[in-house]
Amino acid sequence: MYKVTPNPPDTPSVSPYDAIDSRKLNDAAERALDHYLKPPRQKNQPAKPPSSIFAVLPELDNETLLAHASETLAAVNVIASDLAFELEGSHRHVALAIQQMISLGHLLVERTLDNYDQPK
Repeated sequence: MYKVTPNPPDTPSVSPYDAIDSRKLNDAAERALDHYLKPPRQKNQPAKPPSSIFAVLPELDNETLLAHASETLAAVNVIASDLAFELEGSHRHVALAIQQMISLGHLLVERTLDNYDQPK
């Protein structure tokens, strides 16, 4: 059969984006988004921490920090234990495993606190 139109020439399928470095493209996009979407920071204004709602004072000593960590772990231990007994099946096993890891962390903190109390 005779075709009126010739076949298109054979050309390799090359994407125009193959030669572009994706990292450079991503960096350029990030810079453009930051330029247009981030509010400008004042030059004399220090950078704000990501979250200033909860902060640990830098002047607290290690014993105080460990005491609060121990109390927090004890409270989370009770929460995980109560949750585990309301669940059934594999979800209960997961909650009990979490509760066991919390208990281990609590024991480690308590041992560290005991080491502070021992005279040298």
